[in-house]
Amino acid sequence: MKLVLLGIQGAGKSTQGKLLSKELKLPYLSSGHIFREMAKKRTKRGRWLKETLNAGVLVPDDTTVEIVLEYLEKSEYQKGFIIDGFPRTLAQAEAFANGEIAIFIDVSDKEALWRISGRTDAREDETLQAIRQRIQLFHEHTAPVLEFYKKQGKLIKVNGEKTVEQVYEQIVKKLTKLQKRLKKQQQK
Repeated sequence: MKLVLLGIQGAGKSTQGKLLSKELKLPYLSSGHIFREMAKKRTKRGRWLKETLNAGVLVPDDTTVEIVLEYLEKSEYQKGFIIDGFPRTLAQAEAFANGEIAIFIDVSDKEALWRISGRTDAREDETLQAIRQRIQLFHEHTAPVLEFYKKQGKLIKVNGEKTVEQVYEQIVKKLTKLQKRLKKQQQK
């Protein structure tokens, strides 16, 4: 099984990704983590990624797809995975499309900003300006991604403003229902 977690920064993607990883026995992967790790390296690409992330700008589609697909070639991801932060644009979704199910954790901008401001482990790329920029970019670029998965019948939308446990329960319930529907479609 391949799951994609979508939502604005602060929606709870990594929290839910880790819970689902434990439950489904699938490795969890965050594109942001990959990029931050690469940004620490003293290479040309690493320095460029650091500047890009700190500015709150999206990494270009071709670079993002190349990095993520290369990463997913590792043996631990061959039987499935849970990824958050990718795809963020329609071009990425189309290049990545490989039978995955998308889970959209829906929270308001206000809720996301409130959650992020309360984090004790704030990262270098989490300035208020960078966060607001990423939220705006999400709305501009990721709405077509949601529609892409919706048209395929592979989009699960949950209310992310509930408790962690309630969001998780929504995801599991809707995922189970969708998997049954997809299995019936395959049998036809």
